[in-house]
Amino acid sequence: MPYKEHLEQQIEELRSHMYEIYKNNPEDEELLKISQELDELLNRRDIQSIKALIK
Repeated sequence: MPYKEHLEQQIEELRSHMYEIYKNNPEDEELLKISQELDELLNRRDIQSIKALIK
């Protein structure tokens, strides 16, 4: 699987996981950790998009 597709899949899986945790307990401390992981993945995706535009 190409890197970008793999990244998109990871992002969607993490978003879904975060949403499920939020639905069950909006104050769950794990939400912060997941949110930070999601931010990291989104930043990687943005960097890949910028690199693709530059080429």
